[in-house]
Amino acid sequence: MFAIACLFSGCKSNYPVAQQSGKEDMAYLVFVGPSATYGNGSKRVQVDVDGTTFDAKVVKPKTANRKGTQYGVATGRRNVTVKFNGNTIYSKQLFLSSQETKIITLP
Repeated sequence: MFAIACLFSGCKSNYPVAQQSGKEDMAYLVFVGPSATYGNGSKRVQVDVDGTTFDAKVVKPKTANRKGTQYGVATGRRNVTVKFNGNTIYSKQLFLSSQETKIITLP
């Protein structure tokens, strides 16, 4: 009993909590679509988020949670446009929350 009391009396109850910086204000996009159209990640789509463009892999819906590549974007209201072979296939204004993963389903 004395050992337990000594153990607890030497402990601080308010240790600082480790924080990860740089991740709080990020949201993530995952692009899913039929493999017949986009291959199995071999073909890429061009994504425009408020004027910033990048190429993204498209995965099958069944593997989106396990193998989908997540693309980090800033939080808030964002205009997202996705093009494939020069044609716009998705265009929408999204509100992205911190740490949210938005799965965008392409036709």
